[in-house]
Amino acid sequence: MDYARQQRNPSRHLVGIGGVVLFHALLIYGLVNGLARKIVEVVKGPIEVKVIEEVKAPPPPPAEIVPPPPKLAAPPPPFIPPPEINIAPPPTPAPAITAVTREAPPAPMAPVIQPPPPPVAKAPPPPPPPSGPKSARVVCPNYVQVMSSISYPREALLDGIEGDVLLEFTVTGSGEIKDVEIKSSSNRIFNRVALGAIQSGLTCKGQGQDVRVQAPVSFKIR
Repeated sequence: MDYARQQRNPSRHLVGIGGVVLFHALLIYGLVNGLARKIVEVVKGPIEVKVIEEVKAPPPPPAEIVPPPPKLAAPPPPFIPPPEINIAPPPTPAPAITAVTREAPPAPMAPVIQPPPPPVAKAPPPPPPPSGPKSARVVCPNYVQVMSSISYPREALLDGIEGDVLLEFTVTGSGEIKDVEIKSSSNRIFNRVALGAIQSGLTCKGQGQDVRVQAPVSFKIR
């Protein structure tokens, strides 16, 4: 079949030409009826404009501060003991024989025995302390005279008060009176007068050592 002749056949192009004519007819119809104006109005509709805010990225986290590594001191070198060196002492030379004698050595002397020393005499033990305080009548010669010359307290005399005071004191080896104290008293009103009489008027004899002495003082209204 001849292909060129087939292409020149006008019946094959009628369909294409009819489609083009129909398209132009519809286009003219639309322009006449205002269809194009409606399409333009639709296109001219309001345009909405939206402002889109820029999304800010969050700030980066602060950099973590890493402390510097601790300084490690170098370990001390290991202790290596020095090697022991044993030095042998030099050999002792044998004593040289300088001379030879034919005399016999002297006989050993007998040991001398020293006599034991005489026993040392022990010092006598000190005398035992007195069993108790002595009486002032024995140690102090003027005891009776001092007791009879004591003035009666005026307050006790006016109130008619009588009583007794027992004093105790120490007489040293030289006869000095010290450490006077009141052992008992029936009324404090007599204490000051009794102490004054012992400390100022009484005279005692030394006994070679310290002794405790008791002096009773009696106050009676006569």
